[in-house]
Amino acid sequence: MSINNRFKQIIKSHRPVLVDFYAEWCQPCRQLEPVLKAVKNTFKESIRILRVNVDHNQSIPSQFNVKNLPTLILFQSGSVKWVKEGMVETSELTHMISEYVEKTVQ
Repeated sequence: MSINNRFKQIIKSHRPVLVDFYAEWCQPCRQLEPVLKAVKNTFKESIRILRVNVDHNQSIPSQFNVKNLPTLILFQSGSVKWVKEGMVETSELTHMISEYVEKTVQ
C-alpha cells in the first residue's frame, strides 16, 4: 500500500486524527513538538496524531493546500474539521480537539 493510500485510510477513522505537516528545518515546527506531546497525553487513545514531513511526502500536503509550516489539520471520518497554520498554544489545541473527541465518546 502506498503512503498516500495509507494516509487516506488513516484519516477515514471515526477517531479524530490530528495531522502535523512539518519539516526538519522549520523552527516553529520544532517548538510545536511539546504541544503535540501534551495533547497526546491529555487525550491518550481518543485521538491519533500523525506527523507528515513535507520534504519526504510532497503529494499529501499538496492535496490539502498546505502552504505554510507548521500546519495542523484535524480529520474525522475523512473530513477536514479544523485547520491551523503556525504555532498554537496547548490550551487552544486541547479545547478545539475536545469538541470532536467528546462527540466520538457519546
